[in-house]
Formats: sequence, C-alpha cells, structure tokens
Amino acid sequence: MYRRVSILLRKHFVSVLILCASIVIPFSSVKAADSAKGKALFQTNCASCHNVHKKLTGPALAGVEERWSDRKLLHQWIHNSASVLASGDKYANQLFAEYNKQQMPSFAGLSDADIDDILEYIKVEGAKAPGGNKTAPTDGAPAAKEEGGDNSLLFGIITLVLAVVALILMQINSNLNKLANDKEGQATPEPVPFYRNKAYLALISLVLFMVGGYFLINGAINLGRQKDYMPEQPIFYSHKVHAGINQISCLYCHAGAEKSKHAMIPSENICMNCHKAIKEYSGPELVTAEGKKVNGTAEIAKLYDYVGWDPEKGAYTKPGRPIEWTKIHNLPDHVYFNHSQHVVAGKQQCQTCHGAITEMDEVHQFADLSMGWCINCHRTTQVQFADNNYYSIFEKLHQQVKEGKIDSVTVEMVGGTDCQKCHY
Repeated sequence: MYRRVSILLRKHFVSVLILCASIVIPFSSVKAADSAKGKALFQTNCASCHNVHKKLTGPALAGVEERWSDRKLLHQWIHNSASVLASGDKYANQLFAEYNKQQMPSFAGLSDADIDDILEYIKVEGAKAPGGNKTAPTDGAPAAKEEGGDNSLLFGIITLVLAVVALILMQINSNLNKLANDKEGQATPEPVPFYRNKAYLALISLVLFMVGGYFLINGAINLGRQKDYMPEQPIFYSHKVHAGINQISCLYCHAGAEKSKHAMIPSENICMNCHKAIKEYSGPELVTAEGKKVNGTAEIAKLYDYVGWDPEKGAYTKPGRPIEWTKIHNLPDHVYFNHSQHVVAGKQQCQTCHGAITEMDEVHQFADLSMGWCINCHRTTQVQFADNNYYSIFEKLHQQVKEGKIDSVTVEMVGGTDCQKCHY
C-alpha cells in the first residue's frame, strides 16, 4: 500500500509543481500601473496641453476615467482620436466641439500599459489639492495609493507559500518511500546531507547566478546615469521663486536654449539686472531638500560678494569672481544634443526633459536621459509637418497624410531614431 501511494505521489508530484507554476506565473505577469512611470510619460506627452487640475489647451484631467463610458474607448481616443470621432461617440464629439474642434494628437506609440501608467498618475495627482497637498479621504474612502506602488510584496508571499508547499511535498514523498521500503524489508539508504547534495548545490548555484546576473546587468545599464541627482550649489537659487512665482521666462536666463546647442549658464550680469534693485528676499519660506531653512536675503548677499557689488554704495567696489555652479545634467561625450533644435524646431517645453522646473527650489535631474528614454520620446512626439518646407522632401508621408492613412508624423518617421542623428 505504501509503495502504491508513493508511486502515485511521485507521478503527481510534477503535476503539483506545474500547478504551482501556473498559479505564480499569471500573478507575476500582472503588473500594477506605475504612477511614477506615468508621471514621466505625462510630462513627455501630455503636459504641453493638459494639467491635472487646471484647464489649459485641453481639459483638466482629474477624474478623466469617470467621464468616459469605457476604458478601452479612452485608450482608443489617446491612440487615435480621429477614429473615435468618426465612430460618432457622443462624449468625444462634445469634447471636440467644446475645444473649438481642435483635434487631439494621436499617440500611437504609447502602449496600453503606458496609458494605464499615465492614468494611474492622474488618479494619484487628482487626489491631491491643487496646491499640492493630498485631500483627506471622504465617506470612509481609502487614501490614494502612493506613487510607484505595486503588488511585489503579494507576489513574493505567494511564491514563498508555494515554495514551502513544494518542500513539504518533497518531504512527504521521501517519508512514504522510507515507509514502503521498511514494510518490504528493504534497506533505505541514508539521505545525502544538504550541503553535499549535488542537485541542491546546482540549484543554489543557478539561483545565485541568476540573481547576481540580474543586479550586475542593472548596475551596468545604469552606469553613468544620475537620475534625481541634486548637488548643493554655491548659492541657493530657487527656480520655483524665479520661473514659477515671478514668471521669469527660462529663455531670459538660458538664452542659448533657442540659439545654440547649449542652453548656457547665465552670467552674473543677468542676475544683477534684477538684483541691483532687489536687495532683500520677501517671498515664501525657502527650505532645502533636507528641511533646513534658507535665508533668502543672505543668499542675495552671496551674489553681491561674488560680483563685488556694494549695495549701500550702489557700485562695484572690488573685482568679481565666477560662481562655480555644479553641472547637473551630463550626457556622454559620444552623444549629440542640440537645445535649439528641440526648443525651436521641435517646439518642446523645458519641462519635457527637466520636469516641473517651475516647482523646484533645488533643481534635480528629472529623467535618466538614457537612450531608451530619448527614443521613446522620438517615437511619440509629433513634428510640425504640414506647411513646413523643411519636410518637403518627404513626399510619401505628405501623400499618406492627404489620403488619411496617417493623421500625424512623429520624429521617428522622419529619421529621428537613426543612429547618426544622436551619435558622433
């Protein structure tokens, strides 16, 4: 009897393992929407026309999912708005009419997962008050999920439980074999110690190799990237105060952004154009990333010391010296990037690459500036194709636009992902 049970258990052991795998794999393949990734995609593709809380070129996006009858229809609208309008959808056509029949650009390059990430970011951001603080949950509703949350912990627990079940089954199988052998008077060999079992050692080596390889590859991929890099600068300069609250144009200080390859760090003379008159800081409280309060007037005094300006006499009284700003955004030497091409020809906003710069007291690197990040932008960003003599040689694309085969042209379609475009 014991022998029969043991044989049956061995026959079904593989089936049990397959069943365990069939449970783990579907769970592990389910990826929760990532609001942190959605934020990056939103800044790249949506921020020029939309705000979560405010109406811009397009409607405010807070609660956008509730306004559409079907999530798949919303996906289709983002992929190709013309097809939804042609289908006669009532809400889509009302929206089209409300915004002066200005058709939303198509984002065929965004996958459904990308759109879900953007919608998750909008949901999280929409749960916050326009000022930036999260609104309190009402009617006992749970608080909004934190950015970047996923189900990794759940997957880990499920995997661990199934691994324990597999080990228990293996032990049961071993015990039944021993009982069957004892019943039939057969000697049962002593089990090989764990540390000498070649199968276990091979399995452990394989797991360590895979885990080590995973971290090695990720480390190699991220080598030289410095996303979220935020060095301490010699003078605390708040972009939030200058470009945000006081609405100073980025191009006033970074004049090279629309004229040359480099945006240029503004000279001290640019600062003094305003600070000859503005001697004291009277704006909102300044705080560093570590929570340390900053005296704005003292920072202005540092500027005066660098340039040799005496605010009492209203004159330069000593030789000035350059401010040694720490560069934040660095690209490899073999990468070619031209600010003017993106700002003037590409009509890109500073926020596309630099994030919400008007909300930063201390500037940090918003994107990883990786090759994949740039290529994804080129695949989804549309160019000003119609009535543009620069693109007159692309006769085939012009003909496809006229025939309605395509409704827009992306940077990729005009060679924006060719190697020689970005690499020397």
